[in-house]
Amino acid sequence: MEKENKGRAIALLPIGVFLIIFLGAGIVFEDFYAMPAIVAFLIALFVAFLQNKELSFNKKIEVIAKGVGEENIITMSLIFLCAGGFSGAVTAAGGVDSTVNLGLSLIPAHFAVAGLFLIGCFISVSMGTSMGTIAALAPIAVGISEKTGFALSICIGAVVCGAMFGDNLSMISDTTIAAVKTQGCEMKDKFKANFFIVLPAAIITVLIFWLATRNMSFQLEENLNYSLWEVLPYMVVLLGALIGINVFVVLISGIVISLIVGVSMGHIALSEMFQVVGSGVTSMYDITVISIIVACIVSLVKEHGGIQFILNLIKSNINGRRGAEFGIALLALFVDACTANNTVAIVMTGPIAKEISEEFDVDPRRSASLLDMFTSVGQGIIPYGAQLLSAATLTGLTPLQIIPNLYYPLLMGVCGILAIIFLPQSRKTTTN
Repeated sequence: MEKENKGRAIALLPIGVFLIIFLGAGIVFEDFYAMPAIVAFLIALFVAFLQNKELSFNKKIEVIAKGVGEENIITMSLIFLCAGGFSGAVTAAGGVDSTVNLGLSLIPAHFAVAGLFLIGCFISVSMGTSMGTIAALAPIAVGISEKTGFALSICIGAVVCGAMFGDNLSMISDTTIAAVKTQGCEMKDKFKANFFIVLPAAIITVLIFWLATRNMSFQLEENLNYSLWEVLPYMVVLLGALIGINVFVVLISGIVISLIVGVSMGHIALSEMFQVVGSGVTSMYDITVISIIVACIVSLVKEHGGIQFILNLIKSNINGRRGAEFGIALLALFVDACTANNTVAIVMTGPIAKEISEEFDVDPRRSASLLDMFTSVGQGIIPYGAQLLSAATLTGLTPLQIIPNLYYPLLMGVCGILAIIFLPQSRKTTTN
């Protein structure tokens, strides 16, 4: 019993193996996507099976089956698939282009780069994907740079900052889904708690971009066509999630409305309706399978005493609820830096953060917010993350040229730290 209470450091070996393989491949091949995350996780799972010979193979299968069958894992996986279906349907219906053009048409002439950041915020919150936002707005950033004479690095920096705003807050972002399901709180509650923490960071970011570029302006030459009907599915999903409608109802409604809009406006052929939804669903297969494999690994690590070891280590180095919140934040930031994927980082650290939050009476809304915020901080500034690599590829820059203009992720981290120190949380509530 004493051994079980203390936990075992060796039980964390599978996680260490994953990090060594994943990071090692990235360093050796100078490409952090040379080793697919799913392959590294499967190797780690194999290592977990080799541990603890006191448990039979069948018993270990039983352990991971219970872990994968846990309500939050199943729900999270289904939400991932529904969110993918909505993304595929609304994109095919022209919602992305209309949303981008609507936002750009509202930018005042003297507010170019700051406006790019705000439009990025709006689009990323609506779309739920930082990568999609960067892909949509990067060409616009190039055009604004050419028209105004501003450095391309600050224009694309504004886009990445806006993309990370929505990646952290969007109701249909996979990071939000993973954070709320692993911590056991409602999306709307996490959104409210998270929003008021990061709002000062967003306001300061707007001021920084405006002050840096206020003396120049631009005028878009092309006619920015958009349809409010095509933007409607995003608004339905956003408002529905905010007022607390069940996430499955919200996403399925968004899919249906997107298909109706797409077919009626001629963007989607009647015979292609299910194909566009299907392609969106398949785009979420990777993260869904990774979530399942990670749940298997975490189940065995917990069974072998690894989670208990981490809890004891954190408890010996922190004091009280505030210290627990710092522990969750640092854990999330560290794992994201190692994995270069904020959703994977949340899925990996979520069960540990849940244990910490229960031990130290941290509100699930706060722990979910900290997980999402600090993985987004890491993801928004690491030069080998998908967001910066994509932004660099689309603009011909290097990640290191963009990083000095990434004010929002850094300010988000500062606001998160200040919230832990000065912003008291409400009493812990039971949800889900």
